[in-house]
Amino acid sequence: SYTETLASSFWRSALLSHSDVRFVVGQERQEVFAHRCLLACRCNFFQRLLSSEPGPGVPSPVVLSTVPAEAFLAVLEFLYTNSAKLQRHSLCLEFVVKALDVELVCEALQVAVTFGLGQLQERCVAFIEAHSQETLRTRGFLELSAPALLPLLRSDKLCVDEAELVLAARSWARVGAAVLERPVAEVAAPVVRELRLALLAPAELSALEEQNRREPLIPVEQIVEAWKCHALRRGDTARGTPCRRRRGTLPREHHRFLDLPFK
Repeated sequence: SYTETLASSFWRSALLSHSDVRFVVGQERQEVFAHRCLLACRCNFFQRLLSSEPGPGVPSPVVLSTVPAEAFLAVLEFLYTNSAKLQRHSLCLEFVVKALDVELVCEALQVAVTFGLGQLQERCVAFIEAHSQETLRTRGFLELSAPALLPLLRSDKLCVDEAELVLAARSWARVGAAVLERPVAEVAAPVVRELRLALLAPAELSALEEQNRREPLIPVEQIVEAWKCHALRRGDTARGTPCRRRRGTLPREHHRFLDLPFK
């Protein structure tokens, strides 16, 4: 439409006005001008990419030869206008996936879950599965919504032990409780059932139970179900108690009694 064409022309013209960074994008080597400060403020990827101060004279262009120009322009349109008209072939999935790193991946996952971008969500989850421990320590992880955290806690392929995952879930719930001014257990309720407590050794489970008395996080009945698995030495004793090991689960003596080994 005329309005869309006018809006598109406006933001692209804005790129040329007082621009201080030049990109050479794609195999076509298309020149794209932008504003260093705006990109760095809006996106962690650009903040790191443009972190070095330009020297005197005409700065060298930033070459992104593997990024499709159409996708790059779509990303810039979103950063400048907070909206973008994305065609099927101009979705910025390829660009985002190439830019994924430990600091950025949780933000990308949150966007994917919020807007129903299934393919991007799959790529983000796969990245986190391969870099689990580092990702759990990021601010982005602590700021995930419950719907975005769920696919991670349901994954068998996380390269992290369950004890560390429980600690990460508690930290996540504490941040959410502070922001939302709600109890930690209430914030954790939508996701905490995905923690596989039966994988913990008896001493670890006892310590968790004691901490849970001081700061409720996990429903008491969920801890009881984990104890049943230990008492009967079976992984299917209580309905809804996941006992399957994850890729990063450290071996414990009682794991040989569980019925659902990691696949």
